[in-house]
Amino acid sequence: MNRRELLILGTGTAIAWPLAARAQQKPIPVIGYLNSGSPGPLPAAFRQGLSENGYVEGQNLAIEYRWAEGHYDRLRAMAADLVGRKVDLIVTDGGNAPVLAAKGATSTIPVVFQTGADPVADGLVASLARPGGNLTGVSVLFVELVPKRLELLSELVPWAGVIAVLVNPNYSNAERIIREAQEAAWAKGLQLPILKAGTEGQIDAAFGTLANLHAGALLVGGDPFFGSRREQLVALASRHAVPAIYQSRAFAASGGLISYGPSFPAVYRQVGTYAGRILNGAKPADLPVQRPTTFELVINLKTAKALGLTVPQALLARADEVIE
Repeated sequence: MNRRELLILGTGTAIAWPLAARAQQKPIPVIGYLNSGSPGPLPAAFRQGLSENGYVEGQNLAIEYRWAEGHYDRLRAMAADLVGRKVDLIVTDGGNAPVLAAKGATSTIPVVFQTGADPVADGLVASLARPGGNLTGVSVLFVELVPKRLELLSELVPWAGVIAVLVNPNYSNAERIIREAQEAAWAKGLQLPILKAGTEGQIDAAFGTLANLHAGALLVGGDPFFGSRREQLVALASRHAVPAIYQSRAFAASGGLISYGPSFPAVYRQVGTYAGRILNGAKPADLPVQRPTTFELVINLKTAKALGLTVPQALLARADEVIE
């Protein structure tokens, strides 16, 4: 073999090694993110949970986003599309509907959910401690917190003998929210008219009926659709001068009177943590379904003043945050 042949062989080998190395590299994992709401930034706490387990989008992780924008009937096709793309994991957000869509689309791809429902009662998992199957996640107790929200609202406006409840009839847990609210209202001797709204126009119309109902306050049911219409709900409550309680701090921060619910940064961090752990080899069946341990009572004093309300000192003392 002459010197020229050696040079050619050496050059070919130098080219072949990087090609072979790239061919052997494992493709980066892909998460399918299925949300029933409108497009928005991925929660920072979710990214934190992922990064704590070694994953950063755009570096060693890709995310396929699917947003139903309140059209729950689109979720099944979206879930099927993610399964068809062979994603490594599906994360669902925005209520029970995307979880059910993902569950119906696959029994093998891991699913990490964030839902306001009872995952055992809805047949998502066998038990909280031992989920079994391919699903696990966090249940944020939207339904279970309804009586507490009604109690707080009644304490804030004790003269209100009529408190209306606004629910989205398209939400899978709407009837449970109504039952919980009715039982709590009955125990307090309150009248509880039920308002239903599943579109922006229906929300406007529902608020227009409050005066005729002589409603002294409003409980807005926990629902992903209402979460995506936060600004509209807060603006209407202000326009109609109705004291209202909401599902999360984001409403009070946007000008809502009062909110009570789980700490969502903690919830999303847990979802991100579970997603990272599963990508690292953990099995959903072995990861217990988590429930929030931190709840936030937030009161907006500026809004209370605009409504002519004096917030009881006992309530202020229990607040985790007071916005002035």
